Amino acid sequence: MTRIAVISDTHFPSRGRMLPAACLERLVRADLIIHAGDVADAETLRMLRSFGIPLIAVKGNVDSADLDLPAAVGIDVDGTTVAVVHNGGAEAGRLARMRKRFPGAGLVIFGHSHIPLLERADDGFTILNPGSPTDRRKQPRHTMAEVLIEAGRPPVVAFFAVDDPAGPLDSELVRGGAR
Repeated sequence: MTRIAVISDTHFPSRGRMLPAACLERLVRADLIIHAGDVADAETLRMLRSFGIPLIAVKGNVDSADLDLPAAVGIDVDGTTVAVVHNGGAEAGRLARMRKRFPGAGLVIFGHSHIPLLERADDGFTILNPGSPTDRRKQPRHTMAEVLIEAGRPPVVAFFAVDDPAGPLDSELVRGGAR
């Protein structure tokens, strides 16, 4: 089983210089960290890499030009293809569009909207937006997600409000509902 800590849209340095303590705690316990874009600067990328945990990051629309990050990535995690892209596009038709764009993926992770979202098709295909641990915009909480992947099973996703580390985020605050 692989534990993935998922963040997006940190927007450093405009949204601060340090991730919330509850976010850092989950990052350092993970087997893999995924940042779904808008890291914003090279210093933040260096900080994430300094944990010594494998990091997958993609380029977002506000990332500085000196960040050499791919626009999208697909990786195998315990037999599940996980795709990562920054902008998932419009809400309408997103699940079908992500399935078409990443046909072999079982899980697509994206950011951009800062809105935590989990949507799962009947066959288990899943799309996930972790929200943002540093820039909640109009959302009630700063958020991140954790994904557990075990061979032959659908991904298990939990959202966390990192400004209140007491526990998992109430599913009513997550578009699509946490499952």
